[in-house]
Formats: sequence, structure tokens, C-alpha cells
Amino acid sequence: MQSIVEQLELKRELARRGGGEKRIAAQHAKGKLTARERIEVLLDEGTFEEWDMFVEHRCTDFGMQDNKIPGDGVVTGYGMINGRLVFVYSQDFTVFGGALSEAHAEKICKIMDQAMKVGAPVIGLNDSGGARIQEGVASLGGYAEVFQRNVMASGVIPQISMIMGPSAGGAVYSPAMTDFIFMVKDSSYMFVTGPEVVKTVTHEEVSAEDLGGAITHTTKSGVADLAFENDVEALLMLRRLYNYLPLSNREKSPVRPTGDAADRVELSLDTLVPDNPNKAYDMHELIGKVVDDGDFFEIQPDYAKNIIIGFARMDGQTVGVVANQPLVLAGCLDIKSSIKAARFVRFCDAFNIPVITFVDVPGFMPGTSQEYGGIIKHGAKLLYAYAECTVPKITVITRKAYGGAYDVMASKHLRGDVNFAWPDAEIAVMGAKGAVEIIFREDKNDPEKLAAKEAEYRDRFANPFVAAKRGYIDDVILPHNTRKRICRSLVMLKDKQVTNPWRKHGNIPL
Repeated sequence: MQSIVEQLELKRELARRGGGEKRIAAQHAKGKLTARERIEVLLDEGTFEEWDMFVEHRCTDFGMQDNKIPGDGVVTGYGMINGRLVFVYSQDFTVFGGALSEAHAEKICKIMDQAMKVGAPVIGLNDSGGARIQEGVASLGGYAEVFQRNVMASGVIPQISMIMGPSAGGAVYSPAMTDFIFMVKDSSYMFVTGPEVVKTVTHEEVSAEDLGGAITHTTKSGVADLAFENDVEALLMLRRLYNYLPLSNREKSPVRPTGDAADRVELSLDTLVPDNPNKAYDMHELIGKVVDDGDFFEIQPDYAKNIIIGFARMDGQTVGVVANQPLVLAGCLDIKSSIKAARFVRFCDAFNIPVITFVDVPGFMPGTSQEYGGIIKHGAKLLYAYAECTVPKITVITRKAYGGAYDVMASKHLRGDVNFAWPDAEIAVMGAKGAVEIIFREDKNDPEKLAAKEAEYRDRFANPFVAAKRGYIDDVILPHNTRKRICRSLVMLKDKQVTNPWRKHGNIPL
């Protein structure tokens, strides 16, 4: 018995050492934590239960049979974040550069399968050089096994990817199918092909940072949601995000008691929107003043800034917030913002998180670049997402809601549950000037007549009451009562039940 215990401890120590002190020191020299240190920061102290510590690869080619390390380059198991269950895998760059082998993939697949059975999220801490070349197609098969589970888990349990080192080739597609991707500045990269291959094939010279760094993916491509300064900040912010999410699609969104009164009045909102309809204001101010304790966890803040998405709480309940941003492109919807918001709405719908939509949208962005880029299909993604969504949907029109963009932004016609408008809201096919120039085009050479018609049109249509008369707006509310009215609506909607027709799946316009 004693010898077995000693053997057990030896194997545990070998697994904990990973690639050895030299490689651990190299990891620290880059400002990066090791795989196990990351888990310690992410999870509640003392809660991590490790699985498959003794798994080793089965490769015998290229001398690999003499180079085996227990755990095979990935630490897997489960633990708690603020007392709530989570499964986690953390790739160890000190072991074969974190390269994925068949056994490595089997470890990841095992915890994903278990997470699906018990209904708990999976967090992947990615730090890998890609497929393990010595294993050839067995490694590629391992990636595909992980991909299949990503797809099966989608919409069933939240999946979060933290890119904490390189992620290249096939390694990028598992994170791409998860719900959220975080990156670390200056130390994490994602690309299908690296700078050297790009140079060989296209003759472009580009650095790893410019090609697939955290800033690139959070500002240009939209692949990643947030970028952080270092490993510790990234992991702590991941803990914060986790607090907003249910464990699975079988749960309601989490509730956290708050001292912020649900009927709090915010008088400053009465002067938020400028009198001049062409003057911008910051929608972040409205969100901060309406949600619990001003606490808003924004997703993709540096990408498609003309729309804002993120999580907050209203009277303690997690909600998803979607809002046009008048400060950027006047809040117009374009290709990037439509895709950004559509994916977020679908996440909220999958995980029973009510959606609050603040609308100030003058329409879709015009121009050849948008049309050639497919704004028709991409804009339809947001329309599709809202129309398919069955969770509670509450909409507040703060100023402009013009044309098709009015329809798309969670209107009553897309099964909006509660639709409010502020008194100065303008709900119409288009702005007064454009409308008059079309309706009265024969008077285009008579500025005075056109001005009079424009004033008449504005008085008649540029208000919320035409829509309210038809029941498209449930109430015209004073801005300072916005929080109170949303919170009351959420209470009314807490047991909402509506189902879509049976189908294998819809065909969203991809």
C-alpha cells in the first residue's frame, strides 16, 4: 500500500510540474500564469476537483513514447465561481506547447459531456500551439470531437472561451462556436493561418499582433468580445460575467438582491435627449441611470459602437440590454451592428434572459459599401433574432424610430411584450424633411411651401401618438419613470410562456 501511495504522489507531482521549472519560468517571463495558476484565480478557493490527471498520450512516432507527461498538456475538472458550479479546462503551454493530442481532446470532451448532463457552463482557458503534429490525423480527429460537442452544447449550457496565448489553425474554431471570447492584450492571438503563411501565400507582411491580436479582434473583426491587460484581470472579469448567467437553458436568469429601489425615479433623464433632433447624446448615460446600481457589463464595447449590448440587473434580475448609440453614426443600423446585436439577442433568448431594448434609430446605413456587403441579409439577422425570441421583451423608444429600423428594434409587431415611448419620440417611415421632399416633390422649388409642409408633417407624425392610437405603443411614459415601468413590466412577465412552431431549426439568413 505504501509503495502505491508513493507512486500516486510522484505522478501527481509530475503532473503539477507540467513541462518543468524552466518552461514555467518562461511562461512567467512573458507575464502569463500557468494553467493551474489560472484555475486558482478563476475558481473559488479550494473548490477545484481535477479529473484525468494521469492521462498520457498514446503516440509512439518520432520518439514520443519516451516523452510523456501526466495530464498531457491540459488540466480539466470542475469547481465553483461564487458558489455556482462550472466545468473548466486549462491548456498548459509548458507541455508540448499546449498542442492538442487525441488524449488531450478526450479530456476536454469528457468534461463537456458531463457539463451537458448536469447542466453547468464550460469555460475553456486556451493556450495552445495547435494540433500536435506528431499525431497527425488523430489530433485533427480530436479537434472535430471537441467541435461536435461545442455545437451540441450551444444554447444548452453557456460556453466561454478565454484566449490566453496562441490559438491558431483548427484551434480557433472551438472558441468561435462558444458564446463569449475574452482575450489578453499582447499575449493572446487567434488566426486561421499565421504571419509566415500569410507572407508566403499573399506576400503580405503582418505581425502576429496586427493579424490576430486582442485589439484586432475586439475592434476590427468582432471575433472577440473583450480584451484585458493581463491574465489576472481577464479571469476576474470572467468571474464577474459568470454572475449574470444561468447555469443552463433549464434555469431562469439569476436574481441577486439589490438595495436599489425598483421604483426609483431618475429626474435627470427628463433632460437627457437634446431639444435639437440632430444633436447626439450618450445612451450609456440612460443605461447607467436605469439599471441596478449603475452596474452594466458591456459586451464588445469597441466593435460596432453604434449599438450597445451587455448585461445588467433590474430589481435584481439579470437582463440583456440592446441600445442604439446616437453618438456613433447617429445610431444607424449597419452590417456590423446588426450581427453584433442579433447574436446577443439569440444568446439571451437561449438562456431565458429578458431583453430590454432602448431605441433611437434613424434607419439603416445607406451606401454602396453596405449594399454590396449584404446589409439586406445582415440586417435581417437582427429582425430574425427579435422575431424568434420568446423571452420577455421590453422596448423603450427614446427619440427616433424610423422606417424598417423601427420594425427591427423589438417592435410590437415582432411580439414585443411591452413597448414604451418617451413623449418626444418620433415614430415614422422617415424624417419629416425626407418625407416631405418625396410626397411634395412638385414643390421642390418652393422652399417656403416645403418648410410649411415639413412643419405640418412633423406635428402630425413625428410623435408617439399615431403609433399609440393603433396600440403599437402600450404607453407614453415620462423619462424619469423608465426604471419603475421596466421593473413593473418584468414582474408582470416573469411567468410568460410562448412557444414557436415545432421545427428542426429555422433558417436564419446567414
